[in-house]
Amino acid sequence: MKVRYPRRKPHPVPPIHPVPDYAAGPALTQVYQDTRSVLQVPWMGVVTMAFAHYPNFWGTLWRGLRPLAQSEEFVAGIKRLRRVTESTVAAIPTRDMVAALEAAGYGEREIAEIRALVEVFSHGNMPYLLIATAARLLLEGAALSDTRTVTRSTARHAPPAPEKLILMEPHHADAATVRVYNEIRRALGLPFVNTDYRALARWPSYFRLAWDDLRPMIGSVDHMAAVDVVHGEALTLMAGLPNPGGLTPEALQAAAERDASLEEVLEVVRLFQFLLPELAVNVAIFRAQLGG
Repeated sequence: MKVRYPRRKPHPVPPIHPVPDYAAGPALTQVYQDTRSVLQVPWMGVVTMAFAHYPNFWGTLWRGLRPLAQSEEFVAGIKRLRRVTESTVAAIPTRDMVAALEAAGYGEREIAEIRALVEVFSHGNMPYLLIATAARLLLEGAALSDTRTVTRSTARHAPPAPEKLILMEPHHADAATVRVYNEIRRALGLPFVNTDYRALARWPSYFRLAWDDLRPMIGSVDHMAAVDVVHGEALTLMAGLPNPGGLTPEALQAAAERDASLEEVLEVVRLFQFLLPELAVNVAIFRAQLGG
């Protein structure tokens, strides 16, 4: 079933207030740990930290989605979303980053470490995109599936990952990396730099090469077509996946309104549901650059 909700970037971009791990109280810390464990990711996405600023909304959303996120159906969905993303990106020409890195002095082990981190994001961005998509559908009044039955997933589906990511925050970075971060904000029209970029900037010379190759693609016909495909696939998947938690538009809307106006929460949700398909495409391009 095709679901038609166009990508919608709020204008103006709403302020977001992510609650980082160090600022989370004991109860929220447990929720963060549970989220990472269930999704099998080593980081709490900016999307969910921003949602956590609205505790009733985020609590209702996560409690409702958690049973789905533990299911075989959800795992199959995120794997399909990744396949669609990478097959769509395969048609976009990219630079051979391995040759460029070897010429710059990178060894096999270092290149393997970069590849491994790209794999973490290639897989881990998909559940975050589906979470944001579910939130948008529900807050805009669209019901999820009537199917409540799922098959519990017990196996590990995510690639090996470090327990904690090393992030190159702007105040850690050299001037050249800060310039890249500023370019990312301008090119993507966002007030922040996603975790993926800050983690890959741990290798500053690699990241500058990768970004320099990606930057001219952003906004191109092929790039935007790929983003639209990923956006549409996420909507179709989320509308068709089971709903074992019984999430309803009415319940999530009421929870959001206990935190702020419905429009405020919805604009934040729309922002992330807008940006995450493009992030998934950009990470797929980073993977293709490395021969993935």
